Amino acid sequence: KLPDPRLISGIVQTAVFGGAGAYGLYHSLFNVEGGHRAIVYNRFVGIREKIFAEGTHPMIPWIERPITYDVRARAHQISSHSGSRDLQMVNITLRVLTRPDASKLPTIYRNLGTDFNERVLPSIVHETLKSVVAQYNASQLITQREQVSLAVRSQLIQRAAGFNMLLDDVSITALTFGREYTAAIEAKQVAQQEAERAKFIVEKAKQDKRSAVIRAEGEAKSAKLIGEAIASNPAFITLRKIEAARDIAQTMSESNNRVMLNADSLLLNLADMEKKATK
Repeated sequence: KLPDPRLISGIVQTAVFGGAGAYGLYHSLFNVEGGHRAIVYNRFVGIREKIFAEGTHPMIPWIERPITYDVRARAHQISSHSGSRDLQMVNITLRVLTRPDASKLPTIYRNLGTDFNERVLPSIVHETLKSVVAQYNASQLITQREQVSLAVRSQLIQRAAGFNMLLDDVSITALTFGREYTAAIEAKQVAQQEAERAKFIVEKAKQDKRSAVIRAEGEAKSAKLIGEAIASNPAFITLRKIEAARDIAQTMSESNNRVMLNADSLLLNLADMEKKATK
């Protein structure tokens, strides 16, 4: 006995409508992940102005589709070749943290699409760097680096705001000059070092001359005092001989070798001293 056709038809209809319902329900919901925002495109009215936060949201299947944006800050590193005020070529690498303005996502999509960073950042960074670097000399770019960075940041924030983009951080990560300027800086540093060295040599010569004068004056004064001491007291020479003999004897006693010296070698001739004393 064949099954009832109406039963088979009912099962088929249930399966078809159940599958269509499940498919429709699956495509009538969309998720927005953490750190993202979404807008919805409607085939009849275009981009809706409502911005969807994180979570699950409903939509009309086949008529609406979600467009998701990552609103977290992302790092971009861009290099630019610019000229300074004194016509020196400078290579600057800039690191920028950017994110879209979450409240302006419909406008961003209409004007720039989803790849807004690649469309906007290179052009405004190059333009800003050339404008700022042209206001400083090459040496000022080094000595006033913080001021240059602040000027670049200020102008970039203003330029990015026109495209509904927010900049969280702008920093100069690399700053290099052309070969000719680098060689000139090295030559200048070498010349400065040589000049400092020559200055030191001149100062040292002056100090040596001053020391020699002072030493000569001291020796002359010492000789004068010794002469006066000898003239006033002849025993002064005998005292000096005894002191010299004592130093010689102490040095010889500390030596490992045995050396025999007479009184003349020790500068101490006692017999001669006795004769002079008796006279």
